[in-house]
Amino acid sequence: MKKWLLLTIISALALVLAACGGGESEGEAQSSEEYTAENPFIIKFSHVTAIESVKGQAADKFAQLVDEKTEGKVKVEVYPSSQLYGDNDELDALASGNVHMIAPSVTKMVKIDPRWQYVDMPYLFESDEHVQAFFDSEIAQSLMNSDALAANDIKGLAFWPNGFKHFSNNKHPLVTVDDYKGLKFRAQAGQVLEAQFETLGAGSATIAFGETYAALQQGTVDGAENPYNNFDTMKFYEVQPYLSTTQHGRVDYAIFVNKSFWESIPADLLAPVEEALAEATTYAQELAAEENAKSLENVKASGVVEVYEMTQEERDALKEALQPVYEEFEETITPELIEGINALR
Repeated sequence: MKKWLLLTIISALALVLAACGGGESEGEAQSSEEYTAENPFIIKFSHVTAIESVKGQAADKFAQLVDEKTEGKVKVEVYPSSQLYGDNDELDALASGNVHMIAPSVTKMVKIDPRWQYVDMPYLFESDEHVQAFFDSEIAQSLMNSDALAANDIKGLAFWPNGFKHFSNNKHPLVTVDDYKGLKFRAQAGQVLEAQFETLGAGSATIAFGETYAALQQGTVDGAENPYNNFDTMKFYEVQPYLSTTQHGRVDYAIFVNKSFWESIPADLLAPVEEALAEATTYAQELAAEENAKSLENVKASGVVEVYEMTQEERDALKEALQPVYEEFEETITPELIEGINALR
């Protein structure tokens, strides 16, 4: 909290100094004459997943569209697979302006606003259509445009879907609630996820996404939770012989930019950049379902993973077992957000 308070103070001072700069700064933000294909305006876009992932493909699509629509005057430099920043430090890098654009799993935003843990609430969403209805809703936009983000010089621009999470492990098939007891799972940071595993009688460890394969391989943790596409493209199937189609939660992404940087893009270049992002977002939405289905088939065809197809009754039993998570975190996520999402079913 002290760290984020410091960033907030720094951001506020930066805004004051920018205001004191007067018209020169404003004029620079509105002029694009100095930028050419040989001397482009650079946007650094960092993410943590593989190039072949849904996020990786959508990021590259965005870069391609920006190049086309600005005739090379704006260049998006995409850094995949934690090449520039890992998922434990990319948010700090964005707030400080060391990177301009990120696409984190939305639960990472808990550092700024605990409501973003909505995505970790078990069985809150029932289908991809339900998720998209939320992305398009006013309640989702209120999260994107929150005072908490603005105070940290961050602006939310778009949601990119990834998919429903499913549990995997290296010990045995996960069918009943008792099967989770005693296992240790890799988890993203957040109290909701810690409570989820505790409720199941399992342990958890917060491990950066780029370090997850090694942690699974070395036995630091026994299992993980991922959409099919992450499980496939990160090759987790090589170290996780059991996968159950639990569909218990979501991993979705959102595009965040450094607000001061974004507002410095010349107006006549910003318009095609935002148009490119809108098209890349549509591309990501269409790609997610397709790639997850393809990845599930790849995993089944690998011959090294036992995929257990959960019945609805078995999912309902898991959902019932996880209800204490709602009792503990409804006030944190807020009843308004949870009820708003439920109303979109």
